[in-house]
Amino acid sequence: MNKIQNPKSQNSEQGDNNSENIITVTNLTKRYNGFTAVDNISFEVKKGQIFAFLGPNGAGKTTTIKMLTTLLLPSSGSISLNGFDPKFNQDKVRQSFGIVFQDPSLDDELTAYENLEFHGVLYKVPNAIRKERMEELLKLVELWDKRDLLVKTFSGGMKRRLEIARGLLHHPKIFFLDEPTQGLDPQTRNKMWEYILDLNTKEQITIFFTTHYIEEAEKIAQKVAIIDHGKIVSSGTSDELKKNTKSNTLEEAFLSLTGHEIRTEEANAIEHMRMNRRMWRRG
Repeated sequence: MNKIQNPKSQNSEQGDNNSENIITVTNLTKRYNGFTAVDNISFEVKKGQIFAFLGPNGAGKTTTIKMLTTLLLPSSGSISLNGFDPKFNQDKVRQSFGIVFQDPSLDDELTAYENLEFHGVLYKVPNAIRKERMEELLKLVELWDKRDLLVKTFSGGMKRRLEIARGLLHHPKIFFLDEPTQGLDPQTRNKMWEYILDLNTKEQITIFFTTHYIEEAEKIAQKVAIIDHGKIVSSGTSDELKKNTKSNTLEEAFLSLTGHEIRTEEANAIEHMRMNRRMWRRG
């Protein structure tokens, strides 16, 4: 299998020089009964950029993504996503992004094709465009010949590929990926990033991802933000973070900034699986 090319050398000019921010977060805070999960963070993501959001378990990553994707209201601060405020323009924001959750969120009792069809109808993608896009994406993730099989017969890697296709069906401007390669073998991880980076190049989709595989962020991300204890402790390119911490790798820089302490999980699996349903119940 061919190794994925480094997007920082392919499209870093587009990501770095495009002055248009597709995500702007300003003084964002989320409190729960006196506990501050996200503490006055600010950051920007440029249109078409590949942005890695890193942090230990419980650092505030998932809470931040929930606020960005309309699942939680901030306690204070502001968000602009594709020019819309998630507090006041929830439907417009939801139309602007696709998402792949850390935990499975497909309907195992439907076929691959039916899962995409349901998503397309939910997002009101016109029938003719929907059919064409479904075929295009299923071929991209190499599942077109499996389209009529029940998802419960799929391997973990096949399910993740289908989730990627589903998240991209409605032509989102931003693609959120929460630990997208967790539990996948190296070949599947490599192939998955090939699909995503191909779409980033062809359609200029902004990629916002979290991962515990720090080498992925070092190789793929054009910009990295590290969050710990609810605060962004550093951000910049991988090279900038390594230089600032006098580290040889991004993983070393990450540990230098966040320490070696083992953290607890921020959200359980059931919570992740319910996110997609909640998104459309709110409003």
